[in-house]
Amino acid sequence: MEYSILADIYEKLEKTSAKLGKRDIVVELLKNTPNELLPKVVLLLVGRVFASHSGEELGIADKMMIRVISKSSGFSDKDTIKRFRDSGDLGKVAEECIKIKRQTTLSQKKLTVGKIFENVQKLATISGIGSQDKKLSIIAELLTSAKPKEARYIVRTVLGTLRIGVAEGIIRDAIAKAFDVDAKVVENAWNLNADYGEIARIAKEKGEEGLRGVSVELGNPIQVLLAQKAKDLKEALDKFENAALEFKYDGMRAEIHKKGDRIWIFTRRLEDVSNQFPDLVKFAKDGVIVKDCIIEGEVIGINPDTGKPLPFQQLSQRVQRKYDIEKMVKEIPIQINLFDITYLDGKQLFDETFRDRRKILEKIIKPIPNKFQIAKQLVTKDLEKAEVFYKDALKHGQEGLIVKNLDSKYQPGRRVGFWLKVKPTMENLDLVIIGADWGTGKRAQWLSSYILACRDTNTGKFLECGMMGTGLSDKQFKDMTAKLKPLIIDENGRRVKIKPKIVVEVAYEEIQKSPHYNSSYALRFPRLIRERTQDKGANEADTIKRLRDLFKSQGKRG
Repeated sequence: MEYSILADIYEKLEKTSAKLGKRDIVVELLKNTPNELLPKVVLLLVGRVFASHSGEELGIADKMMIRVISKSSGFSDKDTIKRFRDSGDLGKVAEECIKIKRQTTLSQKKLTVGKIFENVQKLATISGIGSQDKKLSIIAELLTSAKPKEARYIVRTVLGTLRIGVAEGIIRDAIAKAFDVDAKVVENAWNLNADYGEIARIAKEKGEEGLRGVSVELGNPIQVLLAQKAKDLKEALDKFENAALEFKYDGMRAEIHKKGDRIWIFTRRLEDVSNQFPDLVKFAKDGVIVKDCIIEGEVIGINPDTGKPLPFQQLSQRVQRKYDIEKMVKEIPIQINLFDITYLDGKQLFDETFRDRRKILEKIIKPIPNKFQIAKQLVTKDLEKAEVFYKDALKHGQEGLIVKNLDSKYQPGRRVGFWLKVKPTMENLDLVIIGADWGTGKRAQWLSSYILACRDTNTGKFLECGMMGTGLSDKQFKDMTAKLKPLIIDENGRRVKIKPKIVVEVAYEEIQKSPHYNSSYALRFPRLIRERTQDKGANEADTIKRLRDLFKSQGKRG
């Protein structure tokens, strides 16, 4: 398949705002794509060349891409940078430069989907001395042969900024319609094999029966069951006939796969972090007394001096770290509190009740005190006892409680009301930083005011809803600046525009109507709770609809 066909589809999708319209465009593409190319095409539709859990990174920053565009088009880096500042989109810059490039290529090969896919995948395998030049040459080879429109989408794919508004829900519905299968069956299969490319191939070749046959495969993460919010502890207890309470830890959800002596550690976002947590790998080898299983728990960082829990913000340093791992293990030791099991020695346990799954979990774990242990649990319907347990969780520096239905099954990837989270604070928002201001005075070297944005699911755009600039320590300002600087895509005086990537959990006093932000809302006194980038992507940030609903629930004027 020629890549120009996919580029035309990208352009149609980019110009189509309605979800059903996008779905139908994808449906026709899937129907007309050869079976062997389906996995590649579906991944490319969501702007990737690896499944989400692969852990592979292309390692291409804007600075390198500017060099590639200049090399491929004959423009100087200075010209390319100027165009980038004007548009904020290196894909469009590549398109413009290729369109009017100063050097004519003697021979242009037609690019195929397979060629693009393979070349882009190669980028993740190159490291060591001279790796940047090798990566530059691989991308330049593609851009030199690319038509202007193709160049736009090649660059965006490599940078992870495709911007065509095709989320996983649209892919799910398109697969269902294209191959006449139930969308719920498609989603259930994806919950067990988080690769929609492979799911599409199965749906086309084997239909609904094939999708129903998708099962757990050790080393391939499943989507975890998610908790819903409860108004308060009483509401959560009243919801279930039989309830169990557990601490809601301020940590990292971990899905641990064990296959003999092989251990994998996955985050809630299905990222493989086994290399970053060699201590947890060892705990699992020593503390799990069965051959094969999938267990879940919450990893928290521990202060090595006091023995007290550390905020997730500090634990996240270990999630991000790719080098000096042993040093981080010593500086930020961990504890995991295990609370569920979904697979044991060849058998899926999704249909077992939580009560029975907990009993199974307790039998297969040999606890390592204060390191690898079963989560503390209280089974009660007594509100007074529950409140004592709740206060104990807060006293120990945790976020609150999870109230679980003891009679419930396990539904991967769903918020189905089986688990309810209870937190003492108001409903926080997970927002994306899309801009910032350089500070003044002693903060002149830091980005110290951050423009927060929510997500518009209809347009795929991020809408401003406030500015956060207080409540952070100097160290937090410094650390945040280090993360944001590489994401700057435009500067105008002190104000910078930031590539949407950093997700932060924000608390606030209330939501107000505002003419100053394009969301029409503003958070009053927003303050940072923690960064969420490691467990939540920009495409999972809270939506404008949620802001509207929260605003209405306040009973405020306007």
